[in-house]
Amino acid sequence: MIAAVDPSREGLATNGHLDDLKLAASKMKGAERRAFQAAMAVKYCGGCARQAEAVFGWGREAVTLGLHERRTGIVCLNVHAAVCGDKLWEEKHPQAAEALWKLAEAHAQQDPSFRTTLSFTRLTAAEALKQLSSQGFADELLPSPSTMAEVLNRNGYRLRPVLKATPQKNSPRPMRSSPTSATRTKPTPTPRSGA
Repeated sequence: MIAAVDPSREGLATNGHLDDLKLAASKMKGAERRAFQAAMAVKYCGGCARQAEAVFGWGREAVTLGLHERRTGIVCLNVHAAVCGDKLWEEKHPQAAEALWKLAEAHAQQDPSFRTTLSFTRLTAAEALKQLSSQGFADELLPSPSTMAEVLNRNGYRLRPVLKATPQKNSPRPMRSSPTSATRTKPTPTPRSGA
């Protein structure tokens, strides 16, 4: 078993420096984190993953993998996202999704101010489910109302109250050439007659 390494003996000046390195590693992910951990293991722990585990508290398997990636120049990729997890409802049921997009487009309205590209819809998730089931889609094929709301939001349809455009003001700002905006001069006071 490797004894705990004294950080001050290995070149780490203070515990604050050690904490900074731990924090920096915690902000990174994947290959970038392993490369950082390997570089710190080489610099402060002589390239030993077990010492890096004792000094920094990092998993030695990740440090070992980082050291191997550093030595060979080959970065190991994670395929977790490609092989795990459930597909989105739209990907599982493309026909129902296509009918939902047509339904949402029929109820969509552009933002009256035209400041965003979002489409606001008056269609609620419960109403969308009711209309899709009336179109002949089986109830076991359709998601729950909360999932339906997520599907609509994820694809750019936000449930908002329909806004009416505000009319422009009838009184425009006065222009410089306008007689009402010219600087007015004070009338000269008339002298009073002393009686």
